[in-house]
Order: sequence, then structure tokens, then C-alpha cells
Amino acid sequence: MDINTAHNRAELSGKLTNVLDARSLTNSHKRLADILTTGMKVLDVGCGTGAITRGIAEAVGPTGCVIGMDSNPNLIDKARQTHGNIPGIAFETGDSYNIPYEGVFDIVTSARVLVWLSEPLQALSRMKSAAKVGGRVVIADYNHEKICWEPQPPSSMLSFYSAYLKWRSDAGMDNAIADHLPHMFHTAGFKNITVTPHHEVTNRTNPDFLARIGIWADTASSRGVQMEKDGYITKHEYVTAENEYREWMLQDAQSLSMYMLAVEGVRLS
Repeated sequence: MDINTAHNRAELSGKLTNVLDARSLTNSHKRLADILTTGMKVLDVGCGTGAITRGIAEAVGPTGCVIGMDSNPNLIDKARQTHGNIPGIAFETGDSYNIPYEGVFDIVTSARVLVWLSEPLQALSRMKSAAKVGGRVVIADYNHEKICWEPQPPSSMLSFYSAYLKWRSDAGMDNAIADHLPHMFHTAGFKNITVTPHHEVTNRTNPDFLARIGIWADTASSRGVQMEKDGYITKHEYVTAENEYREWMLQDAQSLSMYMLAVEGVRLS
């Protein structure tokens, strides 16, 4: 599969766009939140609707700045409408493979983005080029093969999830990219590479439990349409997966753990 196939499959639609709006810097990109300081210049690649980008702008303050970049112009339009009045923030439509900056930023970052790319090393190399010498690239991403539900969800959802991972991997996406990031950083020539676990765990006792565990019902609803079109699943299968999962969420679900790492490295030359 080529880059365009992965790009088309990554395109967000339906209920999944709500997930982007619910994210925040402190909850969704903790390692980045820990290292931001006032006055920094930051590039947020794959910014979506700009929720994390806004947090970055607030953290770097009026003497810093942040540019949020995304390949989806609809998401950029929404980001501008929602967050465009925040001091020091700007949004651009742009491609992670063709970042138009050289040696500009203190930090270049992305979260949950490289897992959707067929050529993640190429994007990581461009992100490195956009960082200043002495600057950092910080990536947070998943290993979808290490997801853990307690108890197991209905077999219809497990079947959907298996088809979903195959649909992604057949387009060249790396479902286990979190665990491959340290090697990619080494290959791209970064120094001082560090890894911080940021597994996303939600339990029934959490106030937002249903919203967070419901991401896979929303995925069945939104990605199911694309997967049916591509021949990976039937409408009956993905509708059944969504409905039975929503019932399981209410009655049986206790926890969901999604494996995530934050990996960072320094550009020294």
C-alpha cells in the first residue's frame, strides 16, 4: 500500500472527531506538559481540532508560540474557530512528510499521529529537521496490540478489533509503533533518547469512564463504514460490535488499558 492509502484510512469522521475535542495537554500528552516552559516555540504535528495545542499555548505563555499543523483542513478550520483567539497560537494545514520549517522550534511534538502513517520514520526525520539544534522531538503513541479490557468485551467487538488492526496494517501502519519508536529515534540520529510510559487506564470508578471506554464503540461506528467500503467487514458485523459493546460498557465493563509510550530525543546536529 502507498502513503495515500494510509492517509485516506486515517481520515477522521463521525463520532471519533468528538474524541479530539475531549483531549487536553495535561491529560493526553503528560510528558510534553512536564517539559514545557514559558517562551518556548513549539510545533504540534497532527493537531486535530487543537485541544492539546491550546494547552501548549497556555504553557509557553505570551513570550512563546505554538503552531498546530494538520493535514485535514476541516479540523484546522475548527481549531481556528475554537482556539484561534488564544495569544501565540496559529494553525496551518500541512503534511507531516513535508513540514516547511528548518531548525525553528524548541520542541516538535505529535501524539497519536505516527500510528496512522505508513512511513513514520520519514515523518520523524522531517520533525527532527524542524527542531532547532539542541531542540527536542517528543512523540506519544500506542501499541494497539497490547490493549487490555477487563473483562473481555463481546466476541463481536473482538472480531471487529482484529479486522480493524488488519485494515490498518494492510495500509502499512504499524499497530505496535510505541515499542518501535526508540529504535526509530536512534535511526533518525537523535541523541539522549528517553522513554516515559503513559498508558491510558480508565476504571469504572472514574467519572468519565463511559466516555473513555466508549472510544471503541465510536470506532466501530466511524471506522466500520470505511472498513466495509474496503472489504474488511460487513455492516451487520460493525453495527453488532458497536451495539453489543455499548451494552457491555453499561453492564459488565470494569477497566480499559491502552498501552502508550512517550519517546523523546534531542537534535544535536
